[in-house]
Amino acid sequence: MAGRKHIFSGSVFEEMAGYARAVIVDDRIFVSGTVGMDFKSGELAEGPEAQTHCAIDTIENALNEANATLADIVRTRVYVPNPEHVMAVSTVLKSRIGFTYPANTTTCPPLAVPGAHVEIEVEAVRGSGVVAP
Repeated sequence: MAGRKHIFSGSVFEEMAGYARAVIVDDRIFVSGTVGMDFKSGELAEGPEAQTHCAIDTIENALNEANATLADIVRTRVYVPNPEHVMAVSTVLKSRIGFTYPANTTTCPPLAVPGAHVEIEVEAVRGSGVVAP
């Protein structure tokens, strides 16, 4: 049985709730739900587009630490509390990771972080990546 490795981003939420930003088992990487916050300053980015970019940056950093890239993403789960923001969030997702054509679920529930416009979680398989166009 392979060991498990954890990656942390320094998020106050990881410490508070006792979870890791990402868990690696073999070549599979599971990245926790990530909001568009700079975890060093504790500040949310302004608006749904900026928050989506910020969340993807955090996810990308976790993947890189796991020796993977955005190209290795095979599944996304996207939570957007305001249905009117789905297109804005989806446009950023397409521009950043759409070339991988991951399986996707997008839903519109409330989020636990006040002011968060999006939360994204991904699954990746190291070495499965596709080449960006």
